[in-house]
Amino acid sequence: MFGQSIFGVHEQALNLRAHRTEVLATNLANADTPGFKARDFDFSATLSGAATGQGQGLQATHARHIQTSSAQRPALAYRNPFQPARDGNTVEADLEFARFAENSIAYQASLRFLSGRISTLRMAIGGR
Repeated sequence: MFGQSIFGVHEQALNLRAHRTEVLATNLANADTPGFKARDFDFSATLSGAATGQGQGLQATHARHIQTSSAQRPALAYRNPFQPARDGNTVEADLEFARFAENSIAYQASLRFLSGRISTLRMAIGGR
């Protein structure tokens, strides 16, 4: 799967990081919602599952359905909080902010790698 793309694993990693950003932002937005359960997914396991073809893809029920990447929408798991709130909310804002920042940095690193790769390809095409 990854060998087909000139961008390697970074193309899929960007898609997964963008999805994880949405998940973490949802958790943060619901930090004060009673009964809300924080969710996330294991990025490394999802990415390696996609690389080996063992990810959780959508099931095609007809031969003419478009096949999708197996790691587009990973299975979300509920988090076990260190200190659950009395109202049943499991979002721990400090940890969510830390995970969000970590995910953002990794997203930017993949984006910079891809940007450098594109620049290299442009120079090769331009004959420099």
